[in-house]
Amino acid sequence: MGSATISNRNAADLEPEGRPEEDLETSVAVQDGVVDDLAVAPSAAVVAPSAPTTTFRKEFPKPESHRPAHVRSKLPWFLRPGSLPFVAVHLGALGTIWTGITWQAAVLCAVLFFVRMFAVTGGYHRYFSHRTFKTSRVGQFLLAVLAQTTAQKGCLWWAAHHRHHHAESDTEHDLHSPHQSGFWYAHLGWLFDDTSKTDYSRVRDLAKYPELVWLNKLHLLPAIALGVASWWFFGWSGLCFGFLASTVFTWHATFTINSLTHMIGNRRFETTDDSRNCLPLALLTMGEGWHNNHHHYQACARQGFYWWEIDITYYILRTLGFFGLVWNIRQPPQRVLEEGRRLDAERRAKQS
Repeated sequence: MGSATISNRNAADLEPEGRPEEDLETSVAVQDGVVDDLAVAPSAAVVAPSAPTTTFRKEFPKPESHRPAHVRSKLPWFLRPGSLPFVAVHLGALGTIWTGITWQAAVLCAVLFFVRMFAVTGGYHRYFSHRTFKTSRVGQFLLAVLAQTTAQKGCLWWAAHHRHHHAESDTEHDLHSPHQSGFWYAHLGWLFDDTSKTDYSRVRDLAKYPELVWLNKLHLLPAIALGVASWWFFGWSGLCFGFLASTVFTWHATFTINSLTHMIGNRRFETTDDSRNCLPLALLTMGEGWHNNHHHYQACARQGFYWWEIDITYYILRTLGFFGLVWNIRQPPQRVLEEGRRLDAERRAKQS
């Protein structure tokens, strides 16, 4: 593996010699130390692949245990201590059976799902994990707070684990590959297998902000505050259905990207993993279902590459950009779009 020290330059401006553009661009998008326009020094070295990307292999190498090397617990996931709050939230949502569903709670549930799903896709994923657009320092903090109302741990934790996933996608070291560990483990079991710590070495660009580190350590604070507010203003129905049920819906919608988008759907691009594009999951997750597009080219905020690939998160980002709240929203380069059109045409020709 070769390494290159990256200065304050956009990933799209880098043209590596002797390697495909995507390889280095992807590495920079995942580990780029340049944080928005806040004059933060880049992280040390970005490791770039030393050979062209190989095509995905249908035979998945599996360790003897059929689980990634990080797994230690032999208990079922729902019996591990870390799973207790997770189970409690699900049980709390079932409290709706006794509280009933008021119209206010129903509206609250829908609004919280929509807003917080965007916080996951636009915040945790496209901003903190991949840095595909820019915002102010205040905007960055507010985006982190909003994302953490979903109770999916801290933004630094989320980004560190997601960057690890892209580095090891569908290999035996991937934390949540359905091909290595099965559907349920990839969907949620991995969360409770000694994965609670944040690998700050993967998020040096974010760890330079003390407010983000503080928020990462108190990761449940925004979710608890939102839960209390839901109960205070909308009663027990607002808590059980409006907040807890919408939290459960947001969790499992997010988890489908780890599990189902590596199992069902179409593969436009030959990537080194089994990522797939799936319209129903794209609609459910506001654009994340275009997962094969994303794994092929990670350095852009738009995951639905073409007009017919609905990407609600991208539309919201463009709206925020219109009002000057975010900027430098990265687009897929023309060469990637042309490659996709060519592959689609070839696929249609083979089917005809």
